[in-house]
Parts: sequence; C-alpha cells; structure tokens
Amino acid sequence: MNAAFSQLEQQARADDFSGVVRVQHRGEVLVEFACGYSDRANERAHDLETRFAVASGTKAFTALTIMSLVESGVITLDTTLRSIVLDDLPHVDEGVTIDHLLTHRSGVGDYLDEAAGHDIDDHVLGSLSAHTLRTAHDYLPLLNAHDQQVPPGEHFAYNNSGFVMLSLVIEMTTGSYHRAVRDHVFTRAAMPDAGFFRSDDLPADTAVGYLENGRSNVFHLPVIGMGDGGAFLTLDDTTAFWNAFLTGGIVSPDSVAAMIAEVSVLDDTRSYGRGLWLGPGADHVWIEGIDAGVSFESGVFRDADLWYSVLSNTSSGAWSLVKTIRDTITELR
Repeated sequence: MNAAFSQLEQQARADDFSGVVRVQHRGEVLVEFACGYSDRANERAHDLETRFAVASGTKAFTALTIMSLVESGVITLDTTLRSIVLDDLPHVDEGVTIDHLLTHRSGVGDYLDEAAGHDIDDHVLGSLSAHTLRTAHDYLPLLNAHDQQVPPGEHFAYNNSGFVMLSLVIEMTTGSYHRAVRDHVFTRAAMPDAGFFRSDDLPADTAVGYLENGRSNVFHLPVIGMGDGGAFLTLDDTTAFWNAFLTGGIVSPDSVAAMIAEVSVLDDTRSYGRGLWLGPGADHVWIEGIDAGVSFESGVFRDADLWYSVLSNTSSGAWSLVKTIRDTITELR
C-alpha cells in the first residue's frame, strides 16, 4: 500500500506545496512529509510539528463542544438560540434551534456568504477591524447586519454566522468559547499543541498564512479564531482528534452517531451531519477549511481504516494533494 502514495511528495514539490501531509493505514504511517516555509521572510521551514490554521475545520470542534454541553444538560438540540442570547440577535427567527445551527439549516443571514463568489483572498470583514474580533460578542455588529433569509429548517445552506452564533451560546453558558473548546475537545482528545492564537502574536512553531500575492493574511482574518474558523493544529493533533472522536473519547458514542448521521444529502458524493462532512453512507468522514492563507482537509475512510491530513499555509495549496489522496484511496478500496 505504501507504493500507492510513493509519488505524493514528488507531486507536492512539483506543485510548490507549502505545508505538511500524512496518510496512515490501521495506525501505520504510509507517508508523511513537510514542504515550504512557515515564515518566508526568515526562511523558517515547516517541519512535522508545525501548527497550521485550519479555518472551517474548527466547526467540528465547535459542534463537539455543543454536543458536550447537550450531554451535560446545559442545553438541548431543541433549545432555541434566542432563549440563550435574548435580545442580542433580534433579526434571528425565534424558531432557530441549536440543531438548526449545527446542521446549517437555520436560514440566518451569513456575514461570510461563501456562495457570494468573492475571491478567497478578499477582505470580507466590512467596516470592522480584524483586531477587534476577540470574543463571540465582538461579532454582534457583523451578525446583526444580516436579516433572516429563509425560515429555519427549510434547506441546507452552509453558514459561517450560524457557527459564530453557536460560539456565542458557548460563551454565554460557559464564560469563554476558547476555554470551553480547550476543555471539552483539545484536552479530552490529547491534542496538546492545538489552540487559538492571535495572528499578531503567533508562537514560534506556528505557520504564517500567505495570500496568493505573497503577503501574510494578518489583516484578512479575525485576530483570533471563533466558532466558524481559526483553530491551529499539528499533524499529531489531527491523528489524536480522529482517535478520540471515533472511539467516544470526546463525546459519547451516541453523540458521535448523531454527528455523523446524514442530515442533509447534497449530491452523490457529499452529505452533512452536525459539524462534519460525510461521504455516502458516512463511511468517509472529514473536516475541511479554506480561508485567506489557509487550506486544510483531514478525514477518515472508516471501512478501510485509512486516515489522511493535508495542512497548508496558502489559500489553495492543499487541494491538488487532497484530490490525489482521495482518488488513490478510492482505487485501493
């Protein structure tokens, strides 16, 4: 099986890939490597311990924190958003529930509408300065600038605002979104290097994100991540995450089953559960993210016990390798 992935590093170097890759089968690493620079100005190269931003991959951690709060009785999936946030989000339909938000079926307006056709490297934060977005409450001006679009439950529409609203629920019920994700997900999953870091104060072993024009992404994204995106992971963190998630180490097996249930079938290849993307029959489970200076995918083909992760500090660097890995795994199954 190792031979099937033998050309992956060669492809990465030909693509001028900047990031790290790992593919493993039944716990055995088949291929792993690092290419490119974490800090181009100082020519600091990536290594296998580099931390990368994972953009919307963060949504899985937000969903797991919510499911943990459901398990502890703090909220239920049927709890309405407005019963928690009260008057903070007056434009949201009173019928929007936690489950509607988790499944992208809330119908709320999206401050970062990915269907709007903007370039991934565009500035999308409107009049707000990136450095002001430090807590979920700081997003209220962005969230309240968009009205409810359709009634809750009507259809699936991928929605970043919905997951910021979930982080607001977490913040209001626990005191801190970032601390709650750390305690409910990163600590339980033994992900010691995972975290949320200020873009203007990154730890030394963390990759700077780069736009296509070569500049960093420091002005493009919130200064610290929130429920819709912005966590940082290493390769080992991705492996630890899947180990813990699939074995019920973060939330119970019943909650895992609820998260990988196919709530919305989008086409022949993709469905969505609660915070995770799914292939047919939920055999393939993955998380992904793309943002200015970030591209990421990590997933598991459960029947074949094949796991993969591609983390890049450029806006589009991951996708060619992800396609090759997915195609190769499909051929091997």
